[in-house]
Amino acid sequence: MSFLAWIILGLVAGFIGSKIVNKRGEGFFLDIILGIVGAIVGGWLFQLFGASGVTGLNIYSLFVAVIGAIVFLLIYHAIVRRRT
Repeated sequence: MSFLAWIILGLVAGFIGSKIVNKRGEGFFLDIILGIVGAIVGGWLFQLFGASGVTGLNIYSLFVAVIGAIVFLLIYHAIVRRRT
């Protein structure tokens, strides 16, 4: 996937994931970063369980990235809440 495709996928996945987890979003740039990390985490998790990971800019990859973003956000919020 191209760099621009990762940015677009990351933005959409991060936005959807943050809306699901905390109902308000994290902000434009943090949503992109969370979505890209979520795509990586989601791809790793899906491959761990025998499914294919992110395959391009399509609905399946968006689903994988959103699942990864949700997992990443839940872990992120659990760590941040414990520190404060």
